[in-house]
Amino acid sequence: MSLQELRSKVTKKSRKLLGRGNASGRGTFCGRGVKGQKARTGGKIRRGFEGGQTPLLRKMPKFRGFNSPNKVEFRAINVGKLEKLGKSEITLSNKKRPYKLLGDGEVTKALTVKVDCASKGAIEKIEKAGGKVEILMKQ
Repeated sequence: MSLQELRSKVTKKSRKLLGRGNASGRGTFCGRGVKGQKARTGGKIRRGFEGGQTPLLRKMPKFRGFNSPNKVEFRAINVGKLEKLGKSEITLSNKKRPYKLLGDGEVTKALTVKVDCASKGAIEKIEKAGGKVEILMKQ
């Protein structure tokens, strides 16, 4: 056996070349399929194009209104929870999500509370029990 008769067991498949002559001669253009937008030069289709049909994004409803950049979201905390803490002086403050003291629950002890914001009912309940509320946040 000579070197010319040796054959490799691994065969390489050549890749398909596009744009080199008529592929089959029956209406195909350079291996790009039959006519149509994709067969033309510069025939690009933008993202989201559905062939002239109304695109899904345009069928979707538009949501009304806007989001205020100055909106402040408070963390609510009730007067009854402060009673359970068992402290006489309590400070509740946070710049990103400030605390608001609400008047749900009962207060029996005199509390000194420093809080970002408070409702009228909460202030009345604490002052009625002999305590004091100091509001830290300016509105």
